Amino acid sequence: MKRFSDFAEDETLDGDKTRIEDVLNTEITVLNYRIKNTKYPEKNHSGKCLTLQIEVNEKRYVIFTGSDVLIEQASKYGDEMPFMATIKKIDKYYTFT
Repeated sequence: MKRFSDFAEDETLDGDKTRIEDVLNTEITVLNYRIKNTKYPEKNHSGKCLTLQIEVNEKRYVIFTGSDVLIEQASKYGDEMPFMATIKKIDKYYTFT
């Protein structure tokens, strides 16, 4: 008999929900991510929403963001996860550093 986890495509990203502002300028471990179409396509250029699973001080969190820069970076460097990074706000956008 097959298990659901053997064929399911979506991996559950567990953790307490937190705001991106709560982890700005703090070293985090980026564990996993998921990109989906957003319910609010007028909020960003890509029409996508990024769900980030992170760890701070050995506690897991999930962040939801429409940041096109973070979406692009997660897509480009997703194969490198998990990695340590800091999310910075530069002018009006967020970026991994």
